[in-house]
Amino acid sequence: MRVLLMYPDKDFNLKRELPFNADDLTRDLGLDVIFDHMAKGDGYLYSVVRNVILNPETDLETIKYRQEILKDCMKNQNVVRRLFQIPLEVQENKKKNWWGVFGWKTPINVLNGSRKALEAMLVALRELKKLADEHRHNFHSRGFTRFFEMIRTELDEAYLQTVEKHLINLRFSNGMLFKVKLGKGNEGKDYTLCQPDSSRSILKRLLSVRRMYSYKLHPRDESGARALEKLTNLGLRRVAATVYYAAEHVEKFLNKIREELAFYVGCLNLLEDVEKSKISFPDPKPIDEDDVTAFRGLYDLSLLLIKRNRVISNDLNTRGKRVFFIMGANRGGKTTFLRSIGQAQLMMQAGMFVPASYFESNVCKGIFTHFKREEDPSLKRGKFEEELVRMNEIVLHLHRRSMVLFNESFSSTNEMEGSEVAYQIVRALLDSRVKVFYVTHVYELARRFTGDERVMFLQAERKPTGERTFKIKEGLPSQTSHAKDIYLKVFRSSTSTSPSS
Repeated sequence: MRVLLMYPDKDFNLKRELPFNADDLTRDLGLDVIFDHMAKGDGYLYSVVRNVILNPETDLETIKYRQEILKDCMKNQNVVRRLFQIPLEVQENKKKNWWGVFGWKTPINVLNGSRKALEAMLVALRELKKLADEHRHNFHSRGFTRFFEMIRTELDEAYLQTVEKHLINLRFSNGMLFKVKLGKGNEGKDYTLCQPDSSRSILKRLLSVRRMYSYKLHPRDESGARALEKLTNLGLRRVAATVYYAAEHVEKFLNKIREELAFYVGCLNLLEDVEKSKISFPDPKPIDEDDVTAFRGLYDLSLLLIKRNRVISNDLNTRGKRVFFIMGANRGGKTTFLRSIGQAQLMMQAGMFVPASYFESNVCKGIFTHFKREEDPSLKRGKFEEELVRMNEIVLHLHRRSMVLFNESFSSTNEMEGSEVAYQIVRALLDSRVKVFYVTHVYELARRFTGDERVMFLQAERKPTGERTFKIKEGLPSQTSHAKDIYLKVFRSSTSTSPSS
């Protein structure tokens, strides 16, 4: 039985490696805040949502497949949370009652532990079947439709009753019956556990005229008890292995349900927190073509989750634009805008909602950040060398249709050299069909791309009074970042509060 709620044709693998730049993405885009709100303190949920979001899906059909399932989850939150909780309760039951093997792993111990595990999991399977029967008509996605149909087909009542009957027999309330062949020297071989004959009533068995032989073991006969235990283990060896693997199979199935639902439960947790700010999430539209970037009301989700109130949003609607330079006033919202772009792209390609009222973008084969860093504390490299080393690592992993977000990159050297290095890199990325968003204050860098129809210039809006609106608007490159506004604001404030001479 396969769950198939993350992919239409394969299982989700939680153990897959994270991309080399996972830590950079998390730090630069403020993703740790989002992960925390999705996990709500659950370490398992955190590991799943982190794995999914930091490994952006590139298959368009898989993204749409998850979006369909997430819609079902949002409409049936209680059912989905219950489906997620059932395997967790099985694991807690396992820890509490210890289905494992005490002492030596003898066949009898393995059998008893596996039987107890299956008895507990049978209760879980019955609840799964009940949920499927009662709620399947409320789910319409391909993933859940197939999942519930599989549950109803594979776990029909006849099957569950058969399993229950076998588990009752494995308690051996009426003892064990073995069939044994005689080998060399009349030594027993091919021990086989026989199924009890349930067709005859107890009375008929008592009145049976068949001749029977019995041996009663003395309570203090330790050597006889050991011999009897050895014979029992020989007889139970094959059935113990069978029951053990059956229990392992069912447990893996239940755990897989939890694993593949964890991402959606994380989305529901995030939705709860965001709805407190009275903001709704739309379904993004992933596009299988180049250079599409269109959104309305896009905002920095991590900032919203920290501030707990409405934040400034931005709009953009372009096709055919591959490189975006974001310039303008210092402290005007450029980095926040850059983070919102990266967050939305990753969330869309994970198959979830995005922080915008509308979002449409082409699917990117890899998302990378190159943000300004502090000085290397080990002093092994200078800042400029460190920037180049990180850029080289990104280049080694780039593909056509990747996305790179630059934030004041190569500003650690003088403007002329930094501008030339940045120009050569952006030019190569532009020609290689890599989407680029570049926050910079270097006018010369942006100026050299004016006239290229594939390049768009954005400005952090500033009113004539010097006030920042934190809105990003289309506008040609400017030679000033209006740092004087901040200078006057700080020193006027300082002058007004300083003691008179």
